[in-house]
Amino acid sequence: MTKALKIVLILFVAGLLAGSVQTVKAQCAMCTVSVESSAKSGSNVTHGLNNGIMYLLAAPYIAIAAIGYIWYKKYRRKNIPIEMRGEKLHLN
Repeated sequence: MTKALKIVLILFVAGLLAGSVQTVKAQCAMCTVSVESSAKSGSNVTHGLNNGIMYLLAAPYIAIAAIGYIWYKKYRRKNIPIEMRGEKLHLN
């Protein structure tokens, strides 16, 4: 394939993806009705739903932090000799 044909194909696919955007709701109809009715009646179901959302939000960040910590511990440099001069440092 030539370079121009690749660019045209990529732009065509990007145009199709951008043109096919649809608005969606984050919850199913049953969950929405349940949460709205329980919130109106003063139930604590909404707090449980919010806690579940926060738990699902935090899980990927915790996993990435754990992988980063393991990587840091495994590949950090150890026993690096520090070569310092024996003479005193004159700052004036």
